[in-house]
Amino acid sequence: MDSGTEMFTPPDGPPRFVAAFYEVRHGWRIAAEAPARGPVDYAAAEMIRTVQSRGQAPQAEIWGPAREGDGWQRLDSLAPGKGAFAARPSVAAQPSRSARAERLLDRRHQVLTSALARAGLNISQPVDDDAVGRLSEALDEETLRRVALWLSRANVGG
Repeated sequence: MDSGTEMFTPPDGPPRFVAAFYEVRHGWRIAAEAPARGPVDYAAAEMIRTVQSRGQAPQAEIWGPAREGDGWQRLDSLAPGKGAFAARPSVAAQPSRSARAERLLDRRHQVLTSALARAGLNISQPVDDDAVGRLSEALDEETLRRVALWLSRANVGG
């Protein structure tokens, strides 16, 4: 793998879906690998949120099989300063909730994010994450799970 910020070098072996993140101290590191893109997108979105919560701008790339089937291609790229994400609002800026209410909200957020990833949608922009957060707060768990089911069924053939 390349230790510079220019480009990630895909790992050896047959092409599969890979999410890689760049860290100044360590260079490029693989954060997720899978034969399907959905789990890699989900893991990448979670890593992006983690990096943002630390106040850093993530630099990430998602690679996968080329359309011809034999080789790699870069599918998505996120560089700091160009599409970089702002950190989520501080805990003080968020309304006060009980620990139970916070867990339930986190669970609804996770269900919706996972369903969107399974439907092939990558939640990588701040506006997308805000929309998921608002839906998670506005919908009860049963309704949100129904929406997640619809999203899962929408991607059955793809």
